[in-house]
Amino acid sequence: MTSLISPSLFAGFTLGFTLILAIGAQNAFVLRQGIKGEHVLAVVLTCAVSEALLVTGGVLGMGTIAAALPWFEPAMRIGGSLFLIWYGLRSLRAAWTGGAAMEAAPDTGPSRLLPVLLTCLAFTWLNPHVYLDTVVLLGTLSSQYPNPHAFGVGAVSAAFVFFFSLGFGARLLAPVFARPRAWQVLDALIGVVMLALAVKLLLW
Repeated sequence: MTSLISPSLFAGFTLGFTLILAIGAQNAFVLRQGIKGEHVLAVVLTCAVSEALLVTGGVLGMGTIAAALPWFEPAMRIGGSLFLIWYGLRSLRAAWTGGAAMEAAPDTGPSRLLPVLLTCLAFTWLNPHVYLDTVVLLGTLSSQYPNPHAFGVGAVSAAFVFFFSLGFGARLLAPVFARPRAWQVLDALIGVVMLALAVKLLLW
């Protein structure tokens, strides 16, 4: 099968998909929005386009520029940690209080588009691991393949496939999350994940 596809394209898709597969802060947020049915298209497009920009920057050599700025990594690490702590505590508070706002039906969600997109952008651009995975790691790996640009296209394609699948596929779980208790459990898990990631970043 792979003989019909550019090896560089296939490698970019496989490695790109693998790097974003783990459930992290961004993916947990996309999952939650997908289950609620709130602004799903806008959220998955924001994540996928952001990933595409980062991968493109890495393939075009911006990883070298990022590595040359000594303040970049600690600034992103501290900023990302503070944001994760805030969102983690917010999720734990939502899990504790519960209530009607936890319902999954799209017409009951109180969230407006702008705050949702700003939160989504923060999860993406304030996470130093994103820069390491996309700009540095994928950017470096792309240079080891015969066609770096095809590698980048593969990685970008993986981002679109993953985020659209996660965002719209999560809606299949809506019947489970029709119960407020299920939302409380999910928010509790998300809160713990966010705080654990924040501690990991601070100790990194």
